[in-house]
Amino acid sequence: MEEECRVLSIQSHVVRGYVGNRAATFPLQVLGFEVDAVNSVQFSNHTGYTRDKSFLAMVVDIVQELKQQNPRLVYVCDPVMGDQRNGEGAMYVPDDLLPVYREKVVPVADIITPNQFEAELLTGRKIHSQEEALEVMDMLHAMGPDTVVITSSDLLSPRGSDYLMALGSQRTRAPDGSVVTQRIRMEMHKVDAVFVGTGDLFAAMLLAWTHKHPNNLKVACEKTVSAMHHVLQRTIKCAKAKSGEGVKPSPAQLELRMVQSKRDIESPEIVVQATVL
Repeated sequence: MEEECRVLSIQSHVVRGYVGNRAATFPLQVLGFEVDAVNSVQFSNHTGYTRDKSFLAMVVDIVQELKQQNPRLVYVCDPVMGDQRNGEGAMYVPDDLLPVYREKVVPVADIITPNQFEAELLTGRKIHSQEEALEVMDMLHAMGPDTVVITSSDLLSPRGSDYLMALGSQRTRAPDGSVVTQRIRMEMHKVDAVFVGTGDLFAAMLLAWTHKHPNNLKVACEKTVSAMHHVLQRTIKCAKAKSGEGVKPSPAQLELRMVQSKRDIESPEIVVQATVL
């Protein structure tokens, strides 16, 4: 009998749209996981992210207690703090959350999925090149997590300005005790639209695929990013059909087409290949 795999998902919840737990639960269930969802906050629609220090401290306590009960537990942290807009980084959570993430949350995480701006915040180091990104990921490894994926960056992709670059690094321990590091780069074609819930969807699928391919970050990321590609392409196609010729789709029309993408989530055709660095 196949071993049951359970996920405790602690995220925000919205009644409408696929954000937070609504974005994470469905793909995890499709990929064979039992999901227990705890809503950190609940909104009628997406209004951004709300966090406070006491809530983050509670999450750390829960993770530490669960790891004592089950040392095999994997904690995935998406350190939602801010993003780059028009070349300028901006936090959309209170500044006093940064030291909590840096000193308490990240050290207990096994996998973290920051964007470039969040990786820079956590390490205090700016990223201007791929080499500097790799150094920043090493700094994040030193803080605790064995798997680090910078989900998006402003770095120029080798394929040109129409592509978005993501970078990943995973440390595994060989039977002799030595540490092996695998590094990858992915280039995804940019989509001219703003979606919500993509970070939550990415983190959920990365958890699932790293569980299924524990020592192969390349394959896990290829399946995660390819599934993301299919979901976003279907979403933008449906949104444009609803908005009409020459009319920019509304945020409501850009709601992620999750249910319609079930087969792509479950068994994604690989359309984004990772480069091993």
